[in-house]
Amino acid sequence: MDDWIDYYDSTHTIYVSKLHRDVHFRVIASDILAYVPSPDAVVLDYSCGEALSAAQVAAACQKLILAEPAPGVRGRLTARFGPNPKIEVRSLDDLPQLPNGSVDLAVMISVAQYMTPAELDRAFGLMRRILKPGGKLVLGDILRPEVGAATDVIALLKLAAKNGFLTDALWGLARTALSDYWQLRQSIGLQRYGETDMMAKLKAAGFSPSRAKTNVGYNPARMTFVATAPDMASKKPETA
Repeated sequence: MDDWIDYYDSTHTIYVSKLHRDVHFRVIASDILAYVPSPDAVVLDYSCGEALSAAQVAAACQKLILAEPAPGVRGRLTARFGPNPKIEVRSLDDLPQLPNGSVDLAVMISVAQYMTPAELDRAFGLMRRILKPGGKLVLGDILRPEVGAATDVIALLKLAAKNGFLTDALWGLARTALSDYWQLRQSIGLQRYGETDMMAKLKAAGFSPSRAKTNVGYNPARMTFVATAPDMASKKPETA
């Protein structure tokens, strides 16, 4: 297994049970809903994964674009949401074809840690182009340099206890420790960003960013940023 895309396209053990997987995507969808600006909005979910609760988000907007790099996952998304006229499933390679200023809200949840800094910069550049003036990029679940894997484990166990899969979580953590996930995490690693570094990265891409009060997802130790695309019409013209 060469990279994270291959891992998530495989029969992996990142979710300790079906209930864990369902709860994970339900929490994310609920948090994304808070950012949908209007029923007429076009929303892009970049590297969406299985997106099991995407229909909830689609019901709150005009169109939801699910963009996913893993071909097997993308096939399941197409089978799952093909009958829904408000949902489009695309590969990441399709996104450059989107017109300028055609998206109201773009979300990247638990994605940045799997990308190189250069890949993330290119994604930001794409988001900046396809977002409407005043549109928002929600960048969620950012890993902080000072927070280790133990904090992730505690967050998972709290979620499991709250939702009734604690025993599965304990067994699942043991399985994951012996899985390809930890081998990849040690060989490839995960990208981590401090608040100042991520703010600078988003500003360099042309956004006006701020850190959200709460993270998207169930891990409060991670960070979410909301980056607004500039509204060119609101800028005063320069005078000689």
